[in-house]
Amino acid sequence: MIDNQRTHSDHGYFTLTGDINSDMVRRVFDALEKITANGIGTAHILLQSNGGYVSDGICLYNTLRNVPLNLVMYNGGAVASIAVTVFLAGQRRVASDTARFMIHKSHATAPIGARPEALQIIADGLKADDRRTEAILRRHINLTTRMWEVHAHSDLHLSPQDALDTLLIERLADFAPPPGSQLFNI
Repeated sequence: MIDNQRTHSDHGYFTLTGDINSDMVRRVFDALEKITANGIGTAHILLQSNGGYVSDGICLYNTLRNVPLNLVMYNGGAVASIAVTVFLAGQRRVASDTARFMIHKSHATAPIGARPEALQIIADGLKADDRRTEAILRRHINLTTRMWEVHAHSDLHLSPQDALDTLLIERLADFAPPPGSQLFNI
């Protein structure tokens, strides 16, 4: 679908929805190949995700931060969990005035009857994931001391105004491709 895109502009408009997982990583990699082949210099991406796997999210963050295009990320509804990290890959970030962000620590389940050694491995992995995602959060946004305290023990919910105040987004606006633009789902 993207292969046939020919516009008078170097802007492309995309939606990216669903769980952050290996399927999404593959879809994004495939789309990036087509986006760069079609000469798109600025990709506007509406992200809708309630999260997923930390390693896949960090892979997407690192890839999107380093692709040779201007990336504008939009939140038109909800961006949560590791999806916030993917959202932070945008050089510019925008959210609707009705959007929300939810940031929380990593979590996992253990099999019934798991031995203490296995539980320790799971706990150590969760701590490592939290250190990786927190480093990205601290690089991009300015949460207040109180927000970090909430994040340490609970889900942190950010309103659009909170997102503006913490520099998670640069402005409030809806994802609104110009008339005549084609919209592609990644």
